[in-house]
Amino acid sequence: MDHTQEEVVAVRKNGDGDIVELQLTSGRVVDYKTAQSMVKNNEIAGLNVFKGRDHEEHLRSNADGRKDNNLDNLPTF
Repeated sequence: MDHTQEEVVAVRKNGDGDIVELQLTSGRVVDYKTAQSMVKNNEIAGLNVFKGRDHEEHLRSNADGRKDNNLDNLPTF
């Protein structure tokens, strides 16, 4: 892993259960759109951006066979 990359350690969800903010290893909190930009710039490790059926871009964890590091399973803050 590149030492300049951060990882997501916790997420904040809205009332619908959608992730709206992500907390990074540095303690920095970024909104969903900012996190997408950071992933595209290789600033956050372990995530990728994909286009969903709704034609919108979404974040997801890289497939590694683990469930505990999936975004929906991270601790909330």
